[in-house]
Amino acid sequence: MIGGDYILELCNVFYSGQVEPGSCIQRIIGSIKTGVILKDVSMMVHSGEVMAVLGSKVVPFKFNSSSPELSSVAKSGTSNEKSPTIATELRLRKLDLNPNGSGKKALLDVISRRAQGPIRGQILLNGQPMSLCMFQQRCGYVTHKCNLIPGLTVEQVLYYTPTKLTGYLKKSKVKQVMADLALSQVSNRCTEYLTQSEYRRLMIGIQLIKDPVILLLDEPTWDLDPLNTYLVVSILSNASKKYGTAIVLTMEKPRSDVFPFLERVLYLCLGDVVYTGGTRQMLEYFNAIGFPCPQLENPLMYYLCLSTVDRRSRERFVESNHQIAALVEKFKIEGGAFRKGSSVTAPNHTMDHGNKIPLLLGRPSSFQIGWTIYARLLSATISFRGAGLRQMFLRLFLLPLFYFLLWAFYREMKDYQHTYVTRTGLVFNCLAGVYFIAIVNTILLYPTYRTRYFQESQEGLYGGTLFLLTYNAVSIPFSLISVAGASAIIYPFVGSYQNTLEFLYFILLLWACYIFAEQQTMAILMIVKDHLSAAIFSIYITCVCLTLSSGILRSIKGLHDWLFYLTYATQTRYAAAFLNRKVFTSPDLNQALPFSSRRNCSNVNLIETSSGINDPYCRHVSGQSYLSERYSRDHRDVIFSGILEEDFNIGLTFAFALGMIVFNLFMYLLPLPASVKAKFRE
Repeated sequence: MIGGDYILELCNVFYSGQVEPGSCIQRIIGSIKTGVILKDVSMMVHSGEVMAVLGSKVVPFKFNSSSPELSSVAKSGTSNEKSPTIATELRLRKLDLNPNGSGKKALLDVISRRAQGPIRGQILLNGQPMSLCMFQQRCGYVTHKCNLIPGLTVEQVLYYTPTKLTGYLKKSKVKQVMADLALSQVSNRCTEYLTQSEYRRLMIGIQLIKDPVILLLDEPTWDLDPLNTYLVVSILSNASKKYGTAIVLTMEKPRSDVFPFLERVLYLCLGDVVYTGGTRQMLEYFNAIGFPCPQLENPLMYYLCLSTVDRRSRERFVESNHQIAALVEKFKIEGGAFRKGSSVTAPNHTMDHGNKIPLLLGRPSSFQIGWTIYARLLSATISFRGAGLRQMFLRLFLLPLFYFLLWAFYREMKDYQHTYVTRTGLVFNCLAGVYFIAIVNTILLYPTYRTRYFQESQEGLYGGTLFLLTYNAVSIPFSLISVAGASAIIYPFVGSYQNTLEFLYFILLLWACYIFAEQQTMAILMIVKDHLSAAIFSIYITCVCLTLSSGILRSIKGLHDWLFYLTYATQTRYAAAFLNRKVFTSPDLNQALPFSSRRNCSNVNLIETSSGINDPYCRHVSGQSYLSERYSRDHRDVIFSGILEEDFNIGLTFAFALGMIVFNLFMYLLPLPASVKAKFRE
């Protein structure tokens, strides 16, 4: 099933970048340390071949033997013609910048065009320079960590991967990939219940479903037991032969039983190439330079130890570093013939690959990708499994449950003077509940999809605007159903069901508040990774707005002028004004309410004087007088002054919600710094 002959070639690649972690402030001011990560790396891999990129951090033992030939290379000095001692000391200073990295992941990032930093040299696919667009269309990258959406089965994860295939062809491809990766028996199992080996194979399947010609894998066997390590590598070898894919994978500790599946190997030490070429030619090369592999030894691990810096003491560090420098120079001189060799028959290099094999095939349409993402989100939400039921509860039942508790608390409410304070608490709890439930739901549900978006955006599948549109298309209808159910529970304390339009207005107002809080939290989560920090920040903003703008906890007329005018820029002002008018202008509050069952205020002279109302027990004449106390700054009638005008308040409440949606769409169009995006993909 090899569709064509593809060759990935790196020629004298140098890459400079960040060599130690830096804080956000250091990234901004540019004070992080940088250095050369890859140094004159050249390699080649063909269709149907598997190449292992090896490099270690700590060597378990030290070689005491050295060949005379290597000693002569070392004594000749480095390319800068300095003495061995000076060259070693200079190298030590460079190693202090990057004491642990061998350059394996940096190599994959350079090939995939994801590396941030200056790159010199050539990266060619069939003789054409590898661009980001070419890699995204024709190649695949299985990262070390991949966050899949919970609630989806293995088959659904593969089927909802955006590709140009649709319908029956895509279903057939999914079944074929599952069979090739030994996942058919767990096709109906959710991702959160997969073993580590099954999860890794599913990550590989997500890329294989796209038919890549080059597949990069970052530590696919990390933390797997020997049996599953053998299984994964053997599956990759079979896939490379079946699909004609050139596979490049990094490994930390290669086992001897995977040796037959590797056609090529690349040894890196601190960015330098110690050897690259066929695995079987590797034995011939090291034997020729005086390092034959002992019998019954794992050659992959033996030469990995040979090309690793020994850090157990300064003397061993200097000696092993000196030896590796000699090996690097030796391979530059004599490794040209081995670099192109392989354990399989090499294809004809003289053919014009660029003209005969198309490298840019186009992408699926935005509508097709959007529909696939929407169907995936909907399937993850409407799922009768653990993660799906959790999402359904949060989206549909959490808010009605909170309002049911409010109903149980306020159902004994009596029409006495203290009902003004009680009903104020009802309005506050209605608003605070819908705001805070929206924040909690967003914090618990959105980050998973956000992380998956940032990971898939590296593949060029879709952008932030399309992601938000599809997420809102799923989330907003669920929020409407939830708010409608909650409103039906609490509305008897606000109005009468006989007026259907008023009840509809009540639902729409709470829905607009829910959408605003949800979109506000999503905006914060775009730049804040930690869920708890984002939740605290969003709740803090909401509490400030409720305190200052709603007129519930503090009278608006008592605010300073600058705070009073600032309240016009908050949604809570208009939402609270609508609810306050709805509650306090009801027919039950149009008259002077009794103080209690024993004291009636109807016959008391409730005339306001300079010192207040004559009767201290009967403070409020009616609901309208109560609203004037909360809102009026110049003793005007708040009902007819426009402050509590219903259509105006509900219109602005919805305007804030729609404005927040548009703001988020605009924000996701802005390019974020690579350092910010990277932390969301982890």
